Amino acid sequence: MSMRRRELLQTALLAFGAEAQTLPAVRAITRGPKFHWFGYYDKLEFDPTNRYVLGMEVDFESRKLTADDVVRLGMIDTERGDKWTQLGESRAWNWQQGCMLQWLPGSQTDVIWNDRVDGRFVSHILNVKSGKRRTLPGPVYGISPDGKWAVYPDFRRLNDTRPGYGYAGVPDPNFGVLTPEDAGIWGIDLTTGKQQLLFSLAEAAKIPFTRGDWTGAKHWFNHLLVSPDGKRFIFLHRWQAPKDKTFSTRMFTIGANGKDPYIIDPYGKTSHFIWRDAESILAWAWHPSKGDRFYLYKDLTEQVEVVGEGVMTENGHCTYLPGNKWILNDTYPDKERKQHPYLFEVATGRRVPLGHFYSPKDYTGEWRCDNHPRFSPDGKKAVIDSPHGGNGRQLYLIDLSGVTGS
Repeated sequence: MSMRRRELLQTALLAFGAEAQTLPAVRAITRGPKFHWFGYYDKLEFDPTNRYVLGMEVDFESRKLTADDVVRLGMIDTERGDKWTQLGESRAWNWQQGCMLQWLPGSQTDVIWNDRVDGRFVSHILNVKSGKRRTLPGPVYGISPDGKWAVYPDFRRLNDTRPGYGYAGVPDPNFGVLTPEDAGIWGIDLTTGKQQLLFSLAEAAKIPFTRGDWTGAKHWFNHLLVSPDGKRFIFLHRWQAPKDKTFSTRMFTIGANGKDPYIIDPYGKTSHFIWRDAESILAWAWHPSKGDRFYLYKDLTEQVEVVGEGVMTENGHCTYLPGNKWILNDTYPDKERKQHPYLFEVATGRRVPLGHFYSPKDYTGEWRCDNHPRFSPDGKKAVIDSPHGGNGRQLYLIDLSGVTGS
């Protein structure tokens, strides 16, 4: 064999190997004709036994929601033919985050979700075994690790300022107010239902933004997540002036009582984030040291370091698997409209693909279908939302055990 032919054969074999790389087993756990998904990446979709998976179901896709639209909620038994058991429904939901359906932290049996009842947003807690349900007088967003309290933003305001993240059906009483004093982040006791305004938009706006001019900007809060020890929580403070093409962002942490706010990222471009531990936060953001990257921030300090340099190069929905040795992440659709969930090994910098899933062009904007990978408590499985199977958005289970060795 000539040297040239040997080189061509070697190139072909390498190309074939790259194309035929071994990927984890993936299976659909929901099917058409109805559409199913879960929503955000930082919520508990699996129950503590790793068997039951929560999901949502609708009859339509690809349009803006109205106050009359209802989403059905269910539980999938992954050890019994992916049987769907309906749990309830909601009139307070959106395409990106659903109705905050999730297992209540610390409980073997309880799930929680938001709803709209008699013109106000509430939350329901359901025992999936007994069927007993109780209703709280406010919604939830971020829930404490012990499941005893939660925080939430103004979903009425989000429906206007950030389509796809708020709820239709209840108008914002502060629609024309740029920085209201009676709107912001509330805390709610999940036992008594007692609510308290913890931090207002007016308070946030009094803390100067030194890197730009927000004159005339309308302000809101979004993306709340309680720390693993329950002492503080993160939120994003966002605003947009009439002359701006898009919004700007500051990432805050604050005490669980609404005191001691700290701007952990003041540069205006924070996106997705997750707590690694009680004082460390992984986030996609812009920083003067390296530009757009994933950074690990130490709370209440200016300490920051790049994570996944040259490997985790795109914004994605990031979480740490139990033990913090692996980061579960994804990407937005590339030029071929493919989304790429993957695992990143922290110690080695190794990136392991979990699949390459096509997202049709219809899935853009407010009703896009991000993968939003969520892991099981034992770290052996993940579930994604994806429309790649030709049946609209559905839930897919990915086996992680062959990658992580768990």
